[in-house]
Amino acid sequence: MPRFAANLSLMYTELPFLARFAAAARDGFQAVEYLFPYAYPAEELAELLDKYGLQQVLFNAPPGGRNLQEMAQAWDTGMRGTLCLNGQEDSFRNGVWEALRYAQVLQCPRIHVMSGLIPNGAARYALRSRVLSNLRWAAQAAADVGVDIMIEPINHRDMPGYYLQTQDQAHSLAQTVAAPNLKVQMDLYHCQITEGDVASKLRQYLPTGRVGHIQIAGVPERQEPDVGELNYRYLFSVIDALGYSGWVGCEYRPRQDTSQGLAWMATLL
Repeated sequence: MPRFAANLSLMYTELPFLARFAAAARDGFQAVEYLFPYAYPAEELAELLDKYGLQQVLFNAPPGGRNLQEMAQAWDTGMRGTLCLNGQEDSFRNGVWEALRYAQVLQCPRIHVMSGLIPNGAARYALRSRVLSNLRWAAQAAADVGVDIMIEPINHRDMPGYYLQTQDQAHSLAQTVAAPNLKVQMDLYHCQITEGDVASKLRQYLPTGRVGHIQIAGVPERQEPDVGELNYRYLFSVIDALGYSGWVGCEYRPRQDTSQGLAWMATLL
C-alpha cells in the first residue's frame, strides 16, 4: 500500500500554515511535504515535525530571489524557477544552498528544483546545456550533504511555458547527468494532463530507479483522487506491483474540509 504524505501547501488551507502539521498528524499522516518553507525559520518547522512525529519528505528550492526575504516572496511575484535561465546562475546556486540548509535542519532527504519559464523568443532545446550544467552542480552540492535533487514535469495548462513538461524530457536530463541523487518527481496529475497513458508511464519509468517521488490529485480539477478521470485504485495497484517504496504526496486541493475529504483513502485502498 502506498505511503502517503500530506501536502501542507494545498491541504488544510482552512487552517494557518503552522497549524496544519498538527492536523495532518491527527488524521494519521506520518509525513508531510509543501512548496516552500522560507517564510519560517527552519528550526521552528523542525520543532513542529518533532512535536507531531512527522517526517519532512519534500519541499521546493526557492523559485528565485537573491536573499532569504526575496526567496520567500518569489513565488507570489511570479517566479517559477531559474534552472533553465541563462544569467541566473548565481540566483540558482544561492537558492539551492538555502534549500540544502533547510533540508539539513528538517532532515529532509530531497528537494525539488523548479525549471523555470522559457524566456520569450527562446527555444527549449537551446536551454538544455544551461539546464545540464546547473543540474550537475546541484547534484554534486546535494550529494555532499546526502540529499536528492528532484526535477518535475509540470503540465502546460497550469503553468504555460514551463521548461519541463514531459516524463521523457525529465528522464533524458537525469540519464544524461547520470548522478545517482538526481531523480524525477512524477506527479500523476501533471502526467495525465500532458501525456495520458499514466499506467504505461509508471511501468516504463519506475523500474529505472530514477523516480524519486510520486504525487497524486484528481484530474482535471486537482481535487481528491477519488474523483475525476484517473482510476487511482488501479494505479495504486500498479505502483505496488512495481515495488515502489517511496512516498506518494497528496498534492490536491480539497473540495471542502480537508479531514472530511480523506475518506478517499479507505475507499480506494
